[in-house]
Amino acid sequence: MKMKKLITGVTVLAMSTLLLAACGGSKDKDTKESTAASSSVAKTDEKKEEAPKKQIAGGELKDGEYTLEEKNENNDYRATFTMVVNDGKITESKYDNINKDGKSKTEDKDYNKAMEEKAKTSPEKFIPELNEALVAAQSADAVDVVTGATHSAESFKNYAQQLIQAAQAGKTDKIEIDNGAKLKDGDYTLEEKNESNGYRTVFTMVVKDGKIAESKYDNINKDGKSKTEDADYNKMMKEQAKTNPEAFIPELNKGLVEKQKPSEMDVVTGATHSTHSFQMYAEQLINAAEKGDTAKIEVDNIVFEK
Repeated sequence: MKMKKLITGVTVLAMSTLLLAACGGSKDKDTKESTAASSSVAKTDEKKEEAPKKQIAGGELKDGEYTLEEKNENNDYRATFTMVVNDGKITESKYDNINKDGKSKTEDKDYNKAMEEKAKTSPEKFIPELNEALVAAQSADAVDVVTGATHSAESFKNYAQQLIQAAQAGKTDKIEIDNGAKLKDGDYTLEEKNESNGYRTVFTMVVKDGKIAESKYDNINKDGKSKTEDADYNKMMKEQAKTNPEAFIPELNKGLVEKQKPSEMDVVTGATHSTHSFQMYAEQLINAAEKGDTAKIEVDNIVFEK
């Protein structure tokens, strides 16, 4: 009787072990996903609770209302944008696309439905999202590009940056964008004043015969040396991101000349932020070229503590 019970116990134990082994992969996966989900929730909660990052460089924003408008319609709409600054902070962002009757693109039901089906987003979604993002980030460069609305997001970032530059200078005059105008020949230059991670952007765009003939974008350090020459940084980034400044900086410059429109350029895999920053500044230089304004654009770029 004791022997029978012993055999039964061993059999049950063996079967249990086999069952656990068979389910082990699934259990491990569930555990990992559960842990990842918990970690994600924890990180989200941390983000809600953490204090705003400290600004360590960049001119303070002067209180007031700063406005920008496109002069010309594109596909029946043009951009209007008002940014409100109170106590040195962006408290309201009112970006929109309106038609000749002053109606918002967010109200165009047919357009919103068609875009939602194709791009999984629409103006009634991404326009409020972009406005909220600018108030949260307090920086145009830190606003994420909306999947499915890349061109609109890039345009928003460019115009937000121009409004921030106006607010730093306290210039409340309306900024008029002659969008779509033929580019006027000349050299158009933009430079950041402040270094971030030891580097700042310098960018010259050359226009000949109404076309972008040359793009000279770079990141330089305090000694004027290009990030493409930083052997240690390039090696480290190549290992981690499969690209580096010596590869993607020439690629971005080449892409702008080939496409002529920043919004049509491909995002460089592994250098997403650098690509979007390049596009934002390229758009601003194009706006200058549309007016024929060759004065250097000095960007008192906002830098936050890491």
